[in-house]
Amino acid sequence: MADGVTVVALGGAGAMGSAAVRLAATLPGIGKVVVADRDIDAAKRLSVELAQASAQVEARSIDVTDGRTLRELLDDADVIINTVGPFFRFGVGVLQAAIETETHYLDICDDWEPAVDMLELDCAAREAGICAVVGMGASPGMSNLLAAMAVSRLDVVDDLYTAWPVDVEGEDESVDTLSAAAVHWMQQISGTVPVVRAGRIVNEEPLRSIALELPGGRRGNAYVVGHPEPVMFHRTINPAGHSANLMVITPETVAFLDVLRSDIDKGRIDLDSAAEELGKPSLRRMIRAAPRMLTRAGHGSLPLFFASATGGREGREMRVVARIADDSPVSELLSDMAGATGIPLALGLAQVVSRLADGTIRDPVGVHSAESVIDPDVLFTALARLFGRTDWSDIVTVESEFR
Repeated sequence: MADGVTVVALGGAGAMGSAAVRLAATLPGIGKVVVADRDIDAAKRLSVELAQASAQVEARSIDVTDGRTLRELLDDADVIINTVGPFFRFGVGVLQAAIETETHYLDICDDWEPAVDMLELDCAAREAGICAVVGMGASPGMSNLLAAMAVSRLDVVDDLYTAWPVDVEGEDESVDTLSAAAVHWMQQISGTVPVVRAGRIVNEEPLRSIALELPGGRRGNAYVVGHPEPVMFHRTINPAGHSANLMVITPETVAFLDVLRSDIDKGRIDLDSAAEELGKPSLRRMIRAAPRMLTRAGHGSLPLFFASATGGREGREMRVVARIADDSPVSELLSDMAGATGIPLALGLAQVVSRLADGTIRDPVGVHSAESVIDPDVLFTALARLFGRTDWSDIVTVESEFR
């Protein structure tokens, strides 16, 4: 085993955690990965699977609600990668433990409420001298980095949107089987969610249709869903116009989601029961959704996973899109929720470990979203090489045009 840092993977035996661990155990600079999970048998199986990895992999039993045991575990760690959800229950507590034990931190938080609370711990993290990255998965995570690439073409940013696919070609079909993700989704399509309007955070009903026109003649409609990106961008990029996280979705599905949203908001169904309907929709709700489908616009020629920005450059209006390339092997990753979330987490970890090695980790101490501390060119190049390509431009397309 080569010398290197010790990484604790909280929830490391789960679907997303294990995807991150499998890559993390091969990364340079990592000497040990501790798979810490409530399911100790699954953690042990993963450690056996990775017995020949370059890093030592060992299993530990952990309940993240046991604060003393958690802090004892983190006392011996350099970095945490946290995939324990739901984050509205566990996210803030785990980050507080990381701060108290002066342990660097990354997670895949995609709940906007705890993301806001965790970002508010920035001063405490700075005092502890740690770097914490909240939301380093697919969305948020890769979506934030695409946004950073898009806005780098602009002098002034007006509107900024991120979007991910639901049920169109290349979509993630694992949502129905990952119950925690499905329940999270139901929470984010009900009640109100934060968006940026006219440069200010406001709360609006989700599932509002947004018509987009992108460079290259791509156009269509996508639908608002609750996610941390608008809150994050308000802190880092500060778009002067509008910002929201969107779903690229068919009219049939968004109409059914709208029925679920209405029933959740009226107390007719709880989040768990609504999540179950994703796999087994009731005939009654399907009938109610049918007329709504007729009024929902389709996604047209929109890309599957992208960030779009409008603003100004050199005194002229410009629009930009940064997207996963259509012919990229990474587009296939979008159909695997575990890999699409866990692999970016491990690649974000690689950048934190590199900064620990060269002593530059002191520069980005505090609590960050990905776009303010993770280098998108480095991460997407590393992702491209995992799929046999050589450079970020092999998997990401950035297009711009003056309006």
